[in-house]
Amino acid sequence: MAAVRGLSLTAAALRAVAPWARGSRLLAASRGPQARREASSSSPEAGEEQIHLTASCVQRLLEITEGSEFLRLEVEGGGCSGFQYKFSLDTVINPDDRVFEQGGARVVVDSDSLAFVKGAQVDFSQELIRSSFQVLNNPQAQQGCSCGSSFSIKL
Repeated sequence: MAAVRGLSLTAAALRAVAPWARGSRLLAASRGPQARREASSSSPEAGEEQIHLTASCVQRLLEITEGSEFLRLEVEGGGCSGFQYKFSLDTVINPDDRVFEQGGARVVVDSDSLAFVKGAQVDFSQELIRSSFQVLNNPQAQQGCSCGSSFSIKL
């Protein structure tokens, strides 16, 4: 599966670097019962264990996703502050994933990454020079860099 890095990717760029074939084994694998195991945003672990979606994020996801696609948010080591956010379109839900759904739009976060973004907001920002998904108001982040894609955690 192709990895998509950075925040300033348009939907066309996401599709260009992560071209899932609609009939591929990747998509077929996501249809199993284990792959459908989801934890919705209305789970009892509400509050700080949540990822909140802004209205612009929901609207943009509804525009760019097709079928079983969703936005995957991951945190990986790197960037100028130690950790960085990674966004990609995906179709496979893994057993350790949490699914946050609002208005028909879905954002999926693996359990390891959730520890670094719980309580944060996912937004879609559109500016003259770029449009991108972004993580805002992350209570787990101590500080971030000026580009907005990397952060350091609170210890």
